[in-house]
Amino acid sequence: MRRLIAALLATAALLAGCATLDEKQRAWIFQPSDRTWGGAAALADEMADVWIDFTSAETGEPVRLHGLWHPSASLAERPDAPVLLYLHGARWNVTGSAMRIRRMQELGFSVLAVDYRGFGKSTPQLPSETLAHEDAMAAWRWLAEHHPQRPRYIFGHSLGGAIAIGLAAEVNDEAGTLVEGTFTSIPDVVSTFKWGWLPLSPLITQRFEAVRRVPHIGSPLLVVHGSDDALIKPELGRRLFEAATGRKAFVLVDGGTHHNTNAVGMPQYRLALGELFGLPAPQAAWAIR
Repeated sequence: MRRLIAALLATAALLAGCATLDEKQRAWIFQPSDRTWGGAAALADEMADVWIDFTSAETGEPVRLHGLWHPSASLAERPDAPVLLYLHGARWNVTGSAMRIRRMQELGFSVLAVDYRGFGKSTPQLPSETLAHEDAMAAWRWLAEHHPQRPRYIFGHSLGGAIAIGLAAEVNDEAGTLVEGTFTSIPDVVSTFKWGWLPLSPLITQRFEAVRRVPHIGSPLLVVHGSDDALIKPELGRRLFEAATGRKAFVLVDGGTHHNTNAVGMPQYRLALGELFGLPAPQAAWAIR
């Protein structure tokens, strides 16, 4: 994100052209990668490959998305076992997100995690807000076709949370939406940085205005944020939560950062899933409205 500010400043001075500005922002915001860090690759080996093929309405070209499928034990045991579409954030592809995918599976979900175009083994094309939304919609259709009788949930981390909210605002068959470390909009994120006082908002083409879409979600919404998130400030997560108009819950994970909130906050996740969505969880008094 900080590199985005520098790019916007340079572009504002040079006025190199709208197409160049848009492409640079897409590259810096998504940071598409096929790399995997740490031990995530070994965890991903436990998961099944999924391929989703469709023709893009935006480009008219064929698209192939790669995903990972990680079913829970309850999928074969309970007809009401939930399934979840996992939408990752910038830089980390589905293989690199394997640890977080596994934690969501441990919470009781069968998880489909998908790479947008430009990530991992998916079609090598520079992603954008519009194309990522189209990819998320294609993955949602795959989940609905393969598990039509299951309650289906949408989860997004960081940038993936904004994509998740855009998807949830458009579909009407989701049982619930979960976002973690997510923001109100890219301009709002930029405003929290060192040079955030500069008038950069008009230059931002990839805006991800989740705060404008979240009131249109028709399912319960769980917003989770780490108290020590230095990249996406907790107040942005709180403002996103406040903008939602339906049944909702906000979980602030004490000590959670942008990268470890999912791990640190597992007990709080379990409580919130039970209270907000009625999924199996310990009983707790949880503030939901």
